[in-house]
Amino acid sequence: MERPWSVVSRASIRQQVMKPGKKKKVKKVMGEFKRKKLKSSSGKKVTNRKQAIAIALSEARRKKRRS
Repeated sequence: MERPWSVVSRASIRQQVMKPGKKKKVKKVMGEFKRKKLKSSSGKKVTNRKQAIAIALSEARRKKRRS
C-alpha cells in the first residue's frame, strides 16, 4: 500500500527522481562538504548545507552538458 503524499518525505521523492549520475556527483560533493574540503568558486570554504547541494547539482548539470 502506498503512503499518501502528505506522509512521503522530500528526501524519498528526491531519490526517486534523481538520475544515477547526479546521485553519484551529489554524494561526492556532500562528502567533501562533510569533511570541510568543499570550496565555492571564490575559494572560500562552504559552511551552508543548502549551498553545498546547489554546488553539487550545478556540477552534475555541467557534467551532463559536456557528455
